[in-house]
Amino acid sequence: AALGVGGETRFHRLPLQGLKIDPEMMVLDLCCGSGQATKFLVKFCNNVTGLDVSLVSLKRAQTNVPEASYVEAAAEEMPFPDNNFDLVHTSVALHEMKPSQLQTIINEVYRVLKPGGVFALVDFHKPTNLLFWPGLALFLQLFETETAWQLLDTDLIGLLKDIGFQVSNHTLHAGGSLQVIQVSK
Repeated sequence: AALGVGGETRFHRLPLQGLKIDPEMMVLDLCCGSGQATKFLVKFCNNVTGLDVSLVSLKRAQTNVPEASYVEAAAEEMPFPDNNFDLVHTSVALHEMKPSQLQTIINEVYRVLKPGGVFALVDFHKPTNLLFWPGLALFLQLFETETAWQLLDTDLIGLLKDIGFQVSNHTLHAGGSLQVIQVSK
C-alpha cells in the first residue's frame, strides 16, 4: 500500500495532511500494531497513546517508539473517558474489522474524541482506475481476509456521517485503491 503513494513516510503523512497539529494535542493511534504510524505521530505531538488488542504488537511498539504510551484493549471497548482525544488516527486497520465491529469502533471513536476533534484514517477503497484492480485483488487474496473485501463494499463515509461526524476531507490515492478520510466531531 505504501509503495502506491510514494513510500512509507508519505503514506503515514497522508491522513494528517492539512491538519493543524499542536504538540500538546492528545492523540490516539488506534490499532497501532508495532508502532509504524506511532513513530511518525510522536514527531509532532508530545501526548501520543497507541492502542492495540495484541500484547505482542504493543511490546514491539514500546521498543520501537518509547516516546508514546500504550494500552492493550480492543478498539470496540476503549478504556478512555468521553471527549479525551483531539485526534484519533488509524492506518490500514479498519479493513481488519467485521462490519458489526466497524460500526462499534466508529461509535467509540466518536465517544473518545473531544468536540471539534478529528478522526483521520487511511485504508483500502474500491479502485476507481481499472488498472489498479488486479494488483489490489492479488494483494487482498494473498495477504488479507474476507473483511478487507467487505470494506471495499462499505460506505465508510455514510457510516461516519450517520454517527454524527462532519467530513472535511475524502481523497483517493493509488488509482482509488486507498482512501484518506478526515472527519470532525
